[in-house]
Amino acid sequence: MRVPRDLYGRDFADHLIRRWEFVELRQTGSHIILRTAAQPAGLTISVPARKPLRVGTLSGLLDEVAVHKNVSVEAILHKL
Repeated sequence: MRVPRDLYGRDFADHLIRRWEFVELRQTGSHIILRTAAQPAGLTISVPARKPLRVGTLSGLLDEVAVHKNVSVEAILHKL
């Protein structure tokens, strides 16, 4: 599955909050800070809240979340 090229940072953050048990901690400038409380260690990520996310940035965030949640990137992108 290809990484979407027109996905906004806010939309991606909302998807992670709704479906992947992330919580929005704060927004610092143009970055949304998200955290998950999975055991034994949580994951904190920073999602740029700008116009469409760059492909490399989105791909890196997807890889991080996929490894942490032990799922495929396609599973995260499903129903996005």
